[in-house]
Amino acid sequence: MKPRAARLVLMLVSWCADMNAETCHRPLVSSLSPSSFRSSSQLSSSHGPGFAKLNRREGAGGWSPLNSDKYQWLEVDLGGRTQITSVATQGRYGSSDWQTSYQLMFSDTGHNWRQYRWEGRIGAFSGNSNADSVVQHNLQQPAVARFVRVVPLHWNPNGRIGLRLEAYGCPYNSASVSFDGDSSLVFKLSRRPRQTSTNAIRLTFKAVRNSGFLLHADGQKELGLTLELQDGRLLLLLRKGNSSRQSLVSLGSLLDDQHWHRVAVEQRGSHLNLTVDDNTKWAEIPAWFTHWDYEQMTVGADRNLGSQNSNRNFHGCVENLLYDGQNLIDLAKRRDQSVTAMGNVTFSCSEPVLVAVTFTGPWSFLRLPGDAGLHSAGISLGLQFRTWDTEGLLLTFDLPKRDGTVWLHLRDAKVLLQIHKAGRPPVELKAGSCLNDGQWHSVDLKSRQHLTVTVDGTEVASASPTYPIAPGGQLFYGGCPADGTGHPCRNPSSTFHGCMRLLSVGDELVDLIEVQQRLMGDYSDLQIDMCGIVDRCSPSYCEHGGSCTQSWSTFDCNCSGTGYGGATCHSSIYERSCEAYKHRGNTSGYYYIDADGSGPIKPQLLFCNMTEDKTWTVVQHNNTELTKIQPSRERSQHHFEYAVDEEQLMATIGQSEYCEQELAYHCRKSRLLSSPEGGPLSWWVGGPGAGQRHTHWGGALPGSQRCACGLQENCLDPKRHCNCDADRTAWSSDSGLLTHKESLPVRSLVLGDVKRPGSESSFQVGPLHCYGDKSFWNAAFFAKETSYLHFPTFHGELSADVSLLFKTTSSSGVLLENLGIRDFIRLELSSSTQVVFSFDVGNGPLEVSVRAGVPLNDNRWHRVRAERNVREASLRLDQLPAATQEAPADGHIRLQLYSRLFVGGTASRQKGFRGCIRSLQLNGVTLDLEERAKVTPGVQAGCPGHCGTYGGLCQNQGRCVEGARSFSCDCNSSAFTGAFCDQDVSVAFEPETSLSCSFEENLVNESNRSISPPSLPFLPTLNPRAENISLSFRSGQSPALFLYVSSRRRQYLALLLNKQEQLEVRYRLESSNEEEIVRSKARSLADGRPHSVSVSRLADSVTVQVDQHSKEHFNLTSGVEFSDIRSLTLGRVHNSQDLDPALARLGSLGFAGCLSAVLFNSFSPLKAALLRPRASSVLVRGPPLRSGCGPPAADPHAAENTHRRPDQSGSAGGGQPLVNALRSDSALIAGLTAVGIFAVASALATLIRFLHRRSGTCQNQELTKTEDGDRLQFASRTVSQCGPTESQKEYFI
Repeated sequence: MKPRAARLVLMLVSWCADMNAETCHRPLVSSLSPSSFRSSSQLSSSHGPGFAKLNRREGAGGWSPLNSDKYQWLEVDLGGRTQITSVATQGRYGSSDWQTSYQLMFSDTGHNWRQYRWEGRIGAFSGNSNADSVVQHNLQQPAVARFVRVVPLHWNPNGRIGLRLEAYGCPYNSASVSFDGDSSLVFKLSRRPRQTSTNAIRLTFKAVRNSGFLLHADGQKELGLTLELQDGRLLLLLRKGNSSRQSLVSLGSLLDDQHWHRVAVEQRGSHLNLTVDDNTKWAEIPAWFTHWDYEQMTVGADRNLGSQNSNRNFHGCVENLLYDGQNLIDLAKRRDQSVTAMGNVTFSCSEPVLVAVTFTGPWSFLRLPGDAGLHSAGISLGLQFRTWDTEGLLLTFDLPKRDGTVWLHLRDAKVLLQIHKAGRPPVELKAGSCLNDGQWHSVDLKSRQHLTVTVDGTEVASASPTYPIAPGGQLFYGGCPADGTGHPCRNPSSTFHGCMRLLSVGDELVDLIEVQQRLMGDYSDLQIDMCGIVDRCSPSYCEHGGSCTQSWSTFDCNCSGTGYGGATCHSSIYERSCEAYKHRGNTSGYYYIDADGSGPIKPQLLFCNMTEDKTWTVVQHNNTELTKIQPSRERSQHHFEYAVDEEQLMATIGQSEYCEQELAYHCRKSRLLSSPEGGPLSWWVGGPGAGQRHTHWGGALPGSQRCACGLQENCLDPKRHCNCDADRTAWSSDSGLLTHKESLPVRSLVLGDVKRPGSESSFQVGPLHCYGDKSFWNAAFFAKETSYLHFPTFHGELSADVSLLFKTTSSSGVLLENLGIRDFIRLELSSSTQVVFSFDVGNGPLEVSVRAGVPLNDNRWHRVRAERNVREASLRLDQLPAATQEAPADGHIRLQLYSRLFVGGTASRQKGFRGCIRSLQLNGVTLDLEERAKVTPGVQAGCPGHCGTYGGLCQNQGRCVEGARSFSCDCNSSAFTGAFCDQDVSVAFEPETSLSCSFEENLVNESNRSISPPSLPFLPTLNPRAENISLSFRSGQSPALFLYVSSRRRQYLALLLNKQEQLEVRYRLESSNEEEIVRSKARSLADGRPHSVSVSRLADSVTVQVDQHSKEHFNLTSGVEFSDIRSLTLGRVHNSQDLDPALARLGSLGFAGCLSAVLFNSFSPLKAALLRPRASSVLVRGPPLRSGCGPPAADPHAAENTHRRPDQSGSAGGGQPLVNALRSDSALIAGLTAVGIFAVASALATLIRFLHRRSGTCQNQELTKTEDGDRLQFASRTVSQCGPTESQKEYFI
């Protein structure tokens, strides 16, 4: 079609649509006769319903009822089924009578009314504010009905209900047919040429029964399609022959409500769409379902006409059955030869009149007179009900002379009959189960020869009371009148919420229309002649696989096991990245990561390595080990499956600042990339989806067809670009990191030179490592109240969540705002202590607020999370409890926004926010504040200053250091290490262990180890008049010397346990020859348990604290200066010439136990020895064991595992690589061999360890040595905790 012709067609289609809209907007009421109007009542003959025409002044100028209450209505008979598109109202002319809100109801028969709904909810229309102005509402979805009813809900409080009405629309033409459960239509469909990939079946139906076959379509190769009602839901099934039947999808609920429902089945490519009313589901067509063309269609019954089962047939009406645009019911009405009618088929919609009553609230009840004539013959009472509630009163009455009471009610979704009579044992009968499923259920109570309760005609419970069961007065259904009304009714259960119909007393049906007209009985809070049940779980608003349960007025979502929370399982309970977990204070371990928050990507379990300043996310795959390649005639191909879903994998790479993956090849006579012919021998595939082929290796640039050595120009063969391409008989390797994010992860590897004799090789593809979360630190600074950033409109119709961090010094400001015509959403700091989340979806503004106990304008980061869904709105601030606001049970549910989204301000440039906003996410999507800020005046990209908020994560005297987009912890002045200075550094000492640190710069290392740079970068600043010492220990030895500090002036300081298991600090200061002893009162410290000690001295004042005991204060008398400190020793003291002889002997015995978190001023000797063991200032003798023997960590999260990352380039060197996992046919043999070798090695290691540690601290003997005078007494206890336990990890150094 030419462009001009195409434009003409579009213009014609648009013109026809406009014409149709105009032609279906004709006045429908103004020309009707007065007999077409009915009402619940009228104030007088001049206030009758026939005067209720728009802009008319006849009579009293409109309709007014006798009483203005919620039971009044005005009804109009349009004379036939009509499409109604709009309704307009006025008050009564020249009066103060008008309604301010109302409901619309529709019916085809004048019974079984249907409330007009929008967005699946019952809604109220706004009415008038005076008597004369016209208020008109266009219906979102046109209604088709013959009868229209207006029910005033509220009216002018200073007047009465007053109404004039007009409806607009056009005639509705349809072809309908009725099926009585024993009838059907069979259509022989003509063969037609293959159409496009879009084919459709459309129809409208109303059902009397909740189950039955609606339609069968049969095609070639015994392929067929079925639409079947099952318990009020519509199922779409495909089948092949009589055996293969597959249910694709089900949709809808309560479809047996005797109202019209629209259905469409559409083929769109490889999918089938099923639409019921306004809801659509799609399913993939099975491969065996190859044809859409049908040869026969059966409507109303099972396709097997020879064995019809009326219980499975459809009972109801069908209209406008369209198959690819052809109306098949029109064919049947014209008695076309291709149509066969089976049974009693009528071409109109005839349906039984079943008047229902709806119990809507806690004060609902229906009172009917009992049948006194049944006293002698017994009773016969019956009803049908449908509900979602598990409990509720169905019926109660008193026995004659009020001598007892009968209750028939629901309990635990079963029918329970209870009879209490004075002086007689109570009677209880139960029948039925799961009766709160929303389906119609029948209950019959009979008492003649026996008392029986029958549920759904099959479940029967009976008893034989010895006294007659009959009503002695009134019958109460659903509930009891309010106290004080004088009616003898008591309800031990809750009020029934649901629908009832077919109420019978003495085998006679109750005329509920007479009840509605107040001609019989009484009622309150009822809707008569309609069933107002709503399925709040169809469609389900529970997201991410949450299961929906409901009661009459609300629904609940069970989010267990989904990884999401909130009223609708919308918001993820997990963080979006390892970076976010780290800034909650977590340590390394496995965590669930939800990369898109509330988006569709499921949470995945990933490892977070937080041992460095950078936080690494580690994604494993199915082969990370070094793998030997078996000789092959073909290229060796290897595929890698990652431990997370594809969406999570790509999201992790996309939101990370940097990613890398090791790629290594070890070779002997096996070339890697270059062949003599010049083409690549090997390649790897990586990147999104199926990936792309790459011929560069780890450590080289993309597209270079080189290895790392080729980039560095140090390959074995200068003419080649890879070490392996030298083709040597000696082992060599090429390895390095792939860092180009767009080509990660590695998905497969193809190796070509694996078939030559003598060729050997192995490869290794490491896990994917990524660090940095671009969204977590994405921030903008708003300098003025008039500055803002704008983004496209936020679309969160049914669920909307907003997450951000802010910091400010201002007391108020709008953080975010998006407007619609009436709807809006806004998040603001309303005061220095309060955040408010407000919105409107058409039911009026709602707001949720959280007030903090501290100022929020403290220039620290505060986290805000707001969510709005169809169930509730919630707001969470920092770690405060969430505030929630329930959504209305009925009304609008869709948030419809049209303007741009404003961040940091408003469209009016008023009440703007001054400060920083960071990590802004809406429905799981991160908004790039920094990129938008770069091109927006008054807004700056980025926002430094994180230590004020996160500095508290730096523990144990660690210092927070600001970064451009983050922060780090400087642990140089701490005895701890790790990203947050929270990892204990502890050593298990044995008697021969000695750790000495020299404070002299050019000390010659007495060990035979190689010399490193002469001094440590973290030697303490020494003040001769003060020092601070802290450590933790665990030991069963007393006395024992922990720490000894010496001076070149023969001064010293010693920290020890004496023989009474008390802590002592011994000083010899300045030139004094006298030793001063400071002794703590704390006892029993050699009990093998962890103890902490802190000692601080300022001049002659000494303070000692042990564990949580009170601080102890002492004064020295011999001096105040400790000058020219030479060294610090932990454990055994080898050079003790300056020591007192008794102290020297103690030092020579060494220390058995554990020391951790040792800090002398700002110097940590254990960190110096373990983390920088080659420093010349550190001398280690004996076998110190790094151990977890220190005090338990405060963080309860997963234990830390350090994953080393590979070097940037591969080795060019000599030895054969160690293959950890052989992917070959001999893997089982190799595995068994490895187990045997490991067992032998373990036995030898155990024996050596036993012999080595035999003289250690865990000896099963007691050694006592007594000497004269002031010599010390030594005792060693047997304590199981004196060394590292089996559960503690140890690393030899």
